[in-house]
Amino acid sequence: MVRLPFSDKRRGEHAAPTAGRPAVRAADSPPAQESAPQEKTSLRQETTPAVPPADWAPLVIGDPIFDFEPKPPAPGACLADSVLDGWSTRHFTVRLASVRGYGHRYGGVSRQDDAIARHDRASGAVVIAVADGVSSAPQSHVGAAAACQAAVRAVLEALAARHGHVDWSLVIETVVERLQRCARKLLRDPGADLRATEESLATTLIVGYVLPDASGAIAEFVQVGDSGGWLLHRGRFYPVLAEKNQADQPILSSAVSPLPRFPGRLAPARFRLPPGSVLLIGTDGFGDPLGDGTGMVGQVFARHLRTPPPAPAFAHLLDFSRETFDDDRTLVAVWPQPPLPDPRR
Repeated sequence: MVRLPFSDKRRGEHAAPTAGRPAVRAADSPPAQESAPQEKTSLRQETTPAVPPADWAPLVIGDPIFDFEPKPPAPGACLADSVLDGWSTRHFTVRLASVRGYGHRYGGVSRQDDAIARHDRASGAVVIAVADGVSSAPQSHVGAAAACQAAVRAVLEALAARHGHVDWSLVIETVVERLQRCARKLLRDPGADLRATEESLATTLIVGYVLPDASGAIAEFVQVGDSGGWLLHRGRFYPVLAEKNQADQPILSSAVSPLPRFPGRLAPARFRLPPGSVLLIGTDGFGDPLGDGTGMVGQVFARHLRTPPPAPAFAHLLDFSRETFDDDRTLVAVWPQPPLPDPRR
């Protein structure tokens, strides 16, 4: 990815911040008067700033990334700077946002993340795919979009045909085939192999579904790469997928092996959503600043995701400014609705 002049991406929330020139005010500070000089505002205290309802400047957490006007991506890039989605069903409320990172905005690079959330009316399930294109692959933004589309379509077809059973190996094989077709078209080479596909379109992927049942909701996901998943419950974040930089996790060992490489071991993670919890599926652009969830970023999201915010507010929250965290950010959140009362009782 393109780094800002000061960028030194930190691992986790508690790494020491570096100095920066703030050009946007912290979210809990009053607007500056026109005649007053701007002052540096920092949220070093473990506080949770409120998102101002009428101010669309980025939410500042700690030291902000300096202010600049984003550059357009290179010609041919097909992903918008930001996308958002939000809707509710009888069983779930869903929010989705994918925002171009400050590094890519500064360097004029396309957003390389993508995400899709779809509703399966027959089962009531929400099907989710989140992808993070590998920065070294020049068409990884195309790979991320193609992977999400193919994965969601394959899961929806499986749910319809197999009544809740999904063959995850078949889903990933379908995604790999889609990536190969894209590579052959982009490279104008009918014989492009997996290596050529990886060099051009490599991407991580998380795909799965959340299904309502009699006692609430149950989820099943597979993970290829270093994006992550968490349950936010009673103000704390609990990982539900393999965590980045932890090779001993039993779910899937593919942190450095993105698609189209087929994972050597593909074991789905299946878990129940406790009442009052929120499921979060996101790329490492969100997971890295979140860390273990106990720092300022975790506090902000724990506070503002207790109930579903409007979709624009969700995207605005994700697009926070925190120095050195400049990667693309993508996050899908699912709130289970309380089960409807049984009319027979």
